[in-house]
Amino acid sequence: MRPERASRGLQRQAARVALLAALLVCLPGCRLDMHIQPKYLPLAKTDFFGDGRSERPVVEGTVARGHLRLDEQLYTGKVNGQLATTFPFPITQADLERGRERFTIYCAPCHDVSGTGRGMIVQRGFPAPPSYHIQRLRDAPVGHLFDVITNGLGNMYPYASRVTPEDRWRIVAYIRALQLSQFAKIEDVPGAEREKLQGPEK
Repeated sequence: MRPERASRGLQRQAARVALLAALLVCLPGCRLDMHIQPKYLPLAKTDFFGDGRSERPVVEGTVARGHLRLDEQLYTGKVNGQLATTFPFPITQADLERGRERFTIYCAPCHDVSGTGRGMIVQRGFPAPPSYHIQRLRDAPVGHLFDVITNGLGNMYPYASRVTPEDRWRIVAYIRALQLSQFAKIEDVPGAEREKLQGPEK
């Protein structure tokens, strides 16, 4: 046998021994102790606790991290228990754009894109919501609109679990913009834009 071939054979044998040794070292890690450890399955009965339940009730007053709601107006639409008449944060152009986007997703199917209450779902037989442009809703405080989005009203279900409080306020701001768009006066238009609408003076 040539020395080169014998050397390669020894190298392969050494590699096999090393691989076997590595497998033997890793084998203890395959134990099932963590898998078969004593534990309670969901909703399992137990004799350990007096009430027989393995699930323990949440400690009263527990608040999940990041969910401490100290701002009454932001989270409830109320100030001292009364419906808010102002927004809890300044509304910017970016907020209105976000509100328009959320309105289109969540509200327009029933309320339509202009807020008249004749959306596609209504056209297919769902009871029509009131138009945002009726006097009652034009006069309603912004807190009322926020409360309805949050808790639902009539055939409308709550959106608290679907839309964040901040986005609910942005939707309300956009609804106010829609209302203004239907009843704006020429005096409400900025000067430069007003000239475009009125045309050149003769």
